This record gives sequence, C-alpha cells and structure tokens, in this order.
Amino acid sequence: MVHALIFDSGVGGLSVSAEIRKVSPGIQQSYVADDMFRPYGEKTDQQLRERLPGLLWTLCETLKPDLVVMACNTASTSALSEIRAELDIPVIGVVPAIKPAAALSRTRSFAVLGTPGTVRRQYVDQLIKDFAPDHSVILQGSTRLVALAEDKLAGRPVHMGALSEEIAPIFKDPDVDCVVLACTHFPLLIEELAAAAPPGINWVDSGEAIARRVQSVAREISVFRPRRTGPDLALLVGQNNDPVRARAFKDYGFERVVGLLDSSKTAINA
Repeated sequence: MVHALIFDSGVGGLSVSAEIRKVSPGIQQSYVADDMFRPYGEKTDQQLRERLPGLLWTLCETLKPDLVVMACNTASTSALSEIRAELDIPVIGVVPAIKPAAALSRTRSFAVLGTPGTVRRQYVDQLIKDFAPDHSVILQGSTRLVALAEDKLAGRPVHMGALSEEIAPIFKDPDVDCVVLACTHFPLLIEELAAAAPPGINWVDSGEAIARRVQSVAREISVFRPRRTGPDLALLVGQNNDPVRARAFKDYGFERVVGLLDSSKTAINA
C-alpha cells in the first residue's frame, strides 16, 4: 500500500485529500497542517524556501511516506523545486487550473482567485502566457478567504459579508464566467462562494487532476505492502487544540489528530 503525505499551511489540503480518497481509496494518507506559519500567502518566496525544504525533509524522515503532495498553491509556486531537491521521493505540486479554465470559458474572460502570494508570482503569469494569451484574466488575491475557510472547518459561521467583499472585484467585469480557485482552502467554501457570486459561474480547481496524478505516481512506484502501516494521521504544527477543528479532520478520514509544538529548538524545524 502506498503512503502519501499531504502538506498544506492549514485545512486547505483537505479538499485535495478528499479527491485522492475518491480516486484511490486504498492509499494511506498522513496530513500535515503548518498552522504555526500560516498564512503562506503573506510570506515571501525567501521565507518559504528557507522553511519548507527542511521541514518536509524532517517530516519525511519521521513519517516515511512514499510520495508527497504539496497541497498548497503558494508553496508549490514558490518552493517546489527546492523541496524536490531535498527529498528522494516523488513530490507532486498543485498549480492554478488556468489551462482548463481557458478551455472552459465561453467569454474568454476568467479570474484567478488565490492568495496574494500566489497571484503575484511569475509562475502564474507564465501559465497565463502559455495557456490563456488571448483571454482577459483578472488576478484577485485574498488571505481573508483562507481565514474564512479555517473558520468553517472549526465550526464557526462564515461571514458572508466579508466573503462577498473579497470576491466583488472579480465581477466588476460582467464577462467573467469562470473562476480558478488557486488556493486549496477555497473549494471548502464552494457553497458560500457560489451563493455570493452571480449565477452561472464555473468554479475550477486542481483537486481532481492532482488526485489522478497521485494515482498515476502510486502505480509507477509500485510499493507493495500487505497492509497500511498505521491509521491515517493528521499532524497540526502549532498550538491548535480546537476540538471542533480536530473533529473536521476526522470527518475527512484522519483517525488520529495530533498537535505538534513548533519552535527553533524542536526536531520539526531541524
């Protein structure tokens, strides 16, 4: 049985985890939420490159996964090559679904909704040049939506007024008919986003494509074990003891949820 490590800054990777379970229910999953360093969208490339390769190396040495899914657009667009250089197992990144959105848009006008750290990166500009050069593309960054998704998974009500304010600039262009959810937190808010947006908007994310890629890589590495090595485990890096949030991880299939204290003196930062 293949063991996959799902990594994100918080709960957003659960949207990817759920898609992986649909496509490959037999894959064992460990999940790490880097709560201590969230939100990634407010961090610089240098900060993420300094933190993530070492953190992922430590996690992989501890958990012994067969592959890693970087279920975070910001981390993937800023530090994926450095993380891959540090590890000796496959690392699958998540990038904004600009190519499928360009194909889906009938008006040739769509938006990319991500964290500020994602939408301002050159990587996204290149995706637009490669796959949507003749489209009108609006880039909208928000860390507030990340917080709202975290609130939802912690059992707190989603502030619809705040959510509406965050996406309102997108729809100043009445031709926008697709929105790329370029942060894995945002599919967790899909019902709220749809309720706050004009009717008929197509919401596009990378979860299903990533799940198919995980399935393909799992077949390639051909790990044969008679059974899983333990329960699906979620590790929350930081002092987050919210029982409702822990329950949400269990609802997504993680039988054990453990908090880890992160500091420069602990092994997690080694």
